[in-house]
Amino acid sequence: MAMREECKHFQSRTYKSGEVARFCVLGNAPDQPWSCPEDCVTYERRFADVGWSHGSLVDQPVESAPSTDVPLDDRREILNMASEIVNAVAPEMIEERRRQLDDMEKKSRRSWKFWRR
Repeated sequence: MAMREECKHFQSRTYKSGEVARFCVLGNAPDQPWSCPEDCVTYERRFADVGWSHGSLVDQPVESAPSTDVPLDDRREILNMASEIVNAVAPEMIEERRRQLDDMEKKSRRSWKFWRR
C-alpha cells in the first residue's frame, strides 16, 4: 500500500534541491514515504481539496522503497527511541530559545527608553 495522499494527516514538502519529503504529520507511518499502515486508526479523508485539480508539481513519483530485512516492529522501536531522544532535549532547547528572545526584547526596550520622558 502506498502513502494515502488523500488523508488529512499526509503532507509533502518540495525543497529547493528538488527533494520531496512525504510524511504523516502524526508519525503513524513507520514506512514513510513509501506506505501507510493498512489499518491506520487515525486515517481521515481530506475534504479541503475536494474538486480541486492538482498540477504536475504535486504528484511527483516516489522512489521505490529500499529492501530491508528489519521487521516492522523493530523499525517502530527505533523511531520511538529517536522520538524519546528528541523529547528529552526539546524542553531545554525551548527554554534556551525563550531566554534568547527575552534578552533580545530587553535590549530593544533599552534603546527606546529616551522617548519615554
